[in-house]
Amino acid sequence: MKKFCCETHVNHALDMMVAETKEYPILEKGDEEQQLSTKCDYCENEAKYIVSRK
Repeated sequence: MKKFCCETHVNHALDMMVAETKEYPILEKGDEEQQLSTKCDYCENEAKYIVSRK
């Protein structure tokens, strides 16, 4: 499970991952190529972070 998110929604994505999985999530900064091609899961901005489970 992965969630792509912008700077505005990174805290919301972390909270949602914890609520859904009951585990500590992993937060990674997306690479340049992903940032250009991936939208935030919560809005239309570019995704800068990837929140995932272990």
